[in-house]
Amino acid sequence: MLTEERVWEALATVMDPEIPFSIVDLGLVYGVWVLPPDAVKVQVTLTVRGCPLIHRITDDIREAVSRHTGAKQVAVEVVWDPPWNPAMASPEVQKRMGWA
Repeated sequence: MLTEERVWEALATVMDPEIPFSIVDLGLVYGVWVLPPDAVKVQVTLTVRGCPLIHRITDDIREAVSRHTGAKQVAVEVVWDPPWNPAMASPEVQKRMGWA
């Protein structure tokens, strides 16, 4: 079933290729919208502009959400406002990365 909760669960499986944490734990996901009957929009940012892995990450998001939820369409919007900063990461990530 296509629900916002399942989309978040799927996103939690998408790992940042350079930092060993999920995009959810890093605070890179800004929003999730389920659009009936079978579409999803995900709004994300990246840690830096010009990230060379942007296509890999957005492809991973589309694949994980489709596989986990059955969504037929997954739109990924990359935004830069507000800019990402380490304080957006989960407390566990901040602690393990020495950002706390």
